[in-house]
Amino acid sequence: MQTLTADEYTFLAELAKAYRDVHLPSIKQKSDWNPHLGVDALCFQHHGAEHMVGALITPCELWLVAVPDRNQLTAPLADILTLSLPSGAYQLSLEHLPGGYEFYKRAILHDLSELESMQEAARLAQQMMSRLMQPAEEPSA
Repeated sequence: MQTLTADEYTFLAELAKAYRDVHLPSIKQKSDWNPHLGVDALCFQHHGAEHMVGALITPCELWLVAVPDRNQLTAPLADILTLSLPSGAYQLSLEHLPGGYEFYKRAILHDLSELESMQEAARLAQQMMSRLMQPAEEPSA
């Protein structure tokens, strides 16, 4: 597996900040808003040549995220991406943020109110990504 570059980590941090700046006011209005959590992009890895895949933590939700490699783009991004991971195929929706950030996302967990710290959220993101990157178990006959 190819390690992310310093520029890629910087890009992901900037993407998380742009997401926070746009969505935090509405997130704070939700009943399940967790004031112990912030917005962070974690556990990213390259998935083929086209995307980096990882988790986006917010004070309310944990998202599966695919970030297209802007250098690979030859056409505008589609509104929906079917992301094939070892655990199965997932439909993700395109989000545009100020600053030209574009990425695909799908909510995996909708209630993070029981988490008490970003460290717990980071462990949850690691567990989620580990499960998503494992092949689905075949049903036994």
